[in-house]
This record gives sequence, structure tokens and C-alpha cells, in this order.
Amino acid sequence: MPFARLSSATTPTCHLGLGLAAVGRPGYINLGRDADLPPVRSVDALRERTHDLLDAAYAQGVRYFDAARSYGRAEEFLAAWLDARPDLDDVVVGSKWGYTYTAGWSADAEQHEVKDHSPAAYERQRAETGRLLGDRLDLYQIHSVTPDSPALTDKELHARLAEAAAGGLTVGFSTSGPAQADAIRAALEVTVDGEPLFRTVQSTYNALETSAGPALAEAHDAGLTVIVKEGLANGRLAAPHAPEALKAVAEETSLGCDAVALAFVLRQPWAGVVLSGAATVAQLASNLHAPAVDLDAGRLARIATLVEDPRAYWERRGRLPWH
Repeated sequence: MPFARLSSATTPTCHLGLGLAAVGRPGYINLGRDADLPPVRSVDALRERTHDLLDAAYAQGVRYFDAARSYGRAEEFLAAWLDARPDLDDVVVGSKWGYTYTAGWSADAEQHEVKDHSPAAYERQRAETGRLLGDRLDLYQIHSVTPDSPALTDKELHARLAEAAAGGLTVGFSTSGPAQADAIRAALEVTVDGEPLFRTVQSTYNALETSAGPALAEAHDAGLTVIVKEGLANGRLAAPHAPEALKAVAEETSLGCDAVALAFVLRQPWAGVVLSGAATVAQLASNLHAPAVDLDAGRLARIATLVEDPRAYWERRGRLPWH
């Protein structure tokens, strides 16, 4: 397991990772994005921003980096950063397949990505990822599995993924939508030749959306590494958009709402890696204060009042505009 490389880490940030969804393409759904990125979002500008973030994250102890085929040029940017540092042997690199980026480097595209969990899509995107990341790729995840995803029942796909695992690649999956828990539990039942196929799960979990928690605990108990995404709910839990209860706790701790929200996730005993989705170095620095946040029982109880119905949460997320 590549995550064993992180097990001996002792830095305060060793359980935080950097996801590149917000900087690998000009358009995304995070709130506040208009102010976060340069007005001209050229390939060169976002490559430079991505490399600045990777430099800052590594310097502050972050060792897991997460991309996807559908994150525009995120894999390309990450690969260039790694290629310039051939002796870097203490990082874990993950990516995802299952969505194709279709926006053509436009923030105003009618459709930004197309989902396809077929074996053919896997083979095509595995080759694309391989050409960029080569043997630096440690983890390859099926992107956004839902309970009705054919990836949960496709035996041909399972055999191909098991073949990749036999070659040393860790195989995982991510989830999205109001039925994440059902998808996680179904994936835990997938085996090839009697052995579990998946070794990691990446799911949305935050103070507003906690419904996957029990299933993620089960996944952890089954031996999977749990990666948490969207800990800030696409900006809804960061200033200035954070709820008043979260702002009050942040003021008491003298740290940012974002750090408090990520600290809430880090408190979960099953959370192996919690992703920052920062788009600026300043945001990243604030995110990385999460391990220092003091969340006593009273503060945790106040944060717990923020939880929403999963369907309402995902409906609202689905209405966030790409910008």
C-alpha cells in the first residue's frame, strides 16, 4: 500500500492532502473562485498556480496529491512538477478515471465532463494517465461511484482492475451523491478471486453532509484507507460564506472557518487523508492550520447543528454554477 509511506510521518499535516480539482481547469463550482484565480486563466497561469501550491504543500509536510482525468490539465501539471523532482520518493500520487473532460479549457462550456465507467473508458484513460504520470502513479480510483454505477457489477472491469493491482497499482473508488453510504457498502462487497478489489475510498464528508460517516467507518475497519474530499463543501464552510455557528467557533479559536471545518473532519477516527482543495497559497496555509484547532465537546456540538439532509445538500451542490 503506498499509504504505508505516510504512516511514519510525524508532521502535524501528515493527514492532509492536496486535491487539484480547483486549479487544473479554468472553470469549477467552488464559491469565491472569481477572486481566487488570475483574471486570465491561461494554461501557463494555472500551471504556475498549481506548481506554487504543490511547492507550498510539500514544504509544509503534505505528502498526498490527488488529480483526475476530468480535472482539465491537473495530471499534466502534477506530472511536470514531479518530473522536475525525480528524487522525490516520499509522496503518494493518486488520480481518477471515469469522467472525460469536455470543456475545451473554457469556463463557459455547456458540458464540462462526461461520465463513463465502462472497461473501454478505463483502458483509454489508464493509458492517458500512464503517459503523463508513468510509474509515479500510486493510486487509481473510479471517479464518483453511485449505487447504480456499472462499475460495481462489471466483472470484466473488475478483472482489469485486479490485473492492475497485481502489477502494483492500488485500486480505489470515490463516491458522490446522497446515497454515498450505499455505494461504499456495495463496493466493499466487490471481490476478485475471493479478495477485496478496492483498497481506498474517497468520499464527501463535512459538517453539512455527514451521511457517509458510518459506511466510511466500516470501510476503515475493513482495511481501506479513507480519503475525504469536499471538507469545505465547495466553499460553503469557508469565509465569507460559512454559517454563523462556524464563524463563532472560528473566532474563539483565532483560526479560520476553513481550518475549523477541516479539523471537524480530522477528528473522525476513520479519516486517513483529508484533502485541501485550495486555489491559493494563502488558502492552503489557512487549511493546514486544521490540526492545531482545539475542538472541545461544546464546539463540536455546535458544529453538529449544521448538518443538512443529504438530498437537500446534494441538490444545492448541483445548483452551484461553474465559474
